[in-house]
Amino acid sequence: MPKRLRLTRRFPVAMTEDGYRRLKRFSNDAGLDEGEALSFLFENFSSVMDHDKLATRLRLFNSELDSRKR
Repeated sequence: MPKRLRLTRRFPVAMTEDGYRRLKRFSNDAGLDEGEALSFLFENFSSVMDHDKLATRLRLFNSELDSRKR
């Protein structure tokens, strides 16, 4: 069976457990593997993001980042 996508880049990724669980759930719901799901999300980033919430959620994530690393 031919691949649906030609995945040309591989890179090491460190994810939080919550982020990885959410990625697994999304990829299973969409019928994709994790790499395909990440490709879909980044290729369609501007249409799948709520730009009003992005800045707020990013600020919150960054403020908690140091304490999450411990």
